[in-house]
Amino acid sequence: MANQNHIDQITERVERLLVRYAELQRTNVLLTNQVESLTQERDTLKSRLSAARARVDALLDRLPQAPAVQKDPS
Repeated sequence: MANQNHIDQITERVERLLVRYAELQRTNVLLTNQVESLTQERDTLKSRLSAARARVDALLDRLPQAPAVQKDPS
């Protein structure tokens, strides 16, 4: 009888481990999807930042050069 009780305990633990394993697999899929989404968002933001920098650089190039200010020697 004690042997059967031991087998039942092992069976219960294995079943709990299988449930936990399935939960971890689902969590892993969700986290993987989140990482992919955030990576795509990051790449989009980097692209937008690069375009904005290029526009700012173009605007700076269009600005007239300021004349050099001469200091009064007195």
